[in-house]
Amino acid sequence: MLDMIQVETHSSIRLALEKVIYIDPFRLSGTPHDADIILITHDHFDHLSPDDIRKAMKAETVLVCPRSVTGADQLGLTVQKVGTQETFTVGGITIETVPAYNKLKPFHPKAKGWVGYVIESAAHGRIYVAGDTDLTPEAQQVRCQIAMLPIGGTYTTDAKQAAKLANAIRPDYVIPVHYGSVAGRPEDADVFASLVDDPIEVVRKIERF
Repeated sequence: MLDMIQVETHSSIRLALEKVIYIDPFRLSGTPHDADIILITHDHFDHLSPDDIRKAMKAETVLVCPRSVTGADQLGLTVQKVGTQETFTVGGITIETVPAYNKLKPFHPKAKGWVGYVIESAAHGRIYVAGDTDLTPEAQQVRCQIAMLPIGGTYTTDAKQAAKLANAIRPDYVIPVHYGSVAGRPEDADVFASLVDDPIEVVRKIERF
């Protein structure tokens, strides 16, 4: 199910859509060099990993990141800087940004302008990759067919808060990410799945913790 989506570990996502899109490549097990687009949500080590970007990228890859992210220009790629709540096109793919931030915790300040992404696919609809966020008003306004939400807590929504977000936006499918290694436990997916309302389908995709 949803074979076009791969989550190798943590929040390292690969989408095989009309273009091959990586979001926050991290601890890649191979060197595929097949990315048409790389989307970076923010510049923490587990989301902006230059070594893993080099494994995924090819000469023509376009890298998209928030305006506050530094160091992206040193990778030899075309870089597109974006703000929150923008809509833009890369390689024929329409992408929207959604603010990703903590409301009370200090790890992801709203002022940084860090983001999640909604990616439009002609074949699969709108795919929301939330990034490192809390249960925010902006996140609850997203409409999509597939949502990829952090559930590990500490730095992001925990399993219960992520389930509330899933139930608010009501995608057809929801994939839990950001748990089991850097934050959270593998068992958090069980808590999350038990709290997501029908008929939303929870699909587990992390290949290794």
